[in-house]
Amino acid sequence: MTKKLRVAHFPQVPCKPFHVEVKSLEEAKLISDTLANYDLFQYDNNIKGDYANATVIEEYCKEEGEWISWSDDETGIDDIDDYFEHLEEVKREKEDAR
Repeated sequence: MTKKLRVAHFPQVPCKPFHVEVKSLEEAKLISDTLANYDLFQYDNNIKGDYANATVIEEYCKEEGEWISWSDDETGIDDIDDYFEHLEEVKREKEDAR
């Protein structure tokens, strides 16, 4: 089953989030990383002063009729970076087992 996903970016906590619907976790990671790098660029170049931001991945829950925090059903991992690190680790383990 394909989950309906979106990225929720809070450029300055607390604030309303900026949402981007995505088609896959790979797209979610790309958008999340892009937003993080953009905020860091602004900070490093004195465009934006000190700030506190947050970016989370959300999935639509049909049962509850609302967006909830995403987590992987198989592993329980709820952080997109940790999830992709886990996939890389599994891939390395499979390659080492050959």
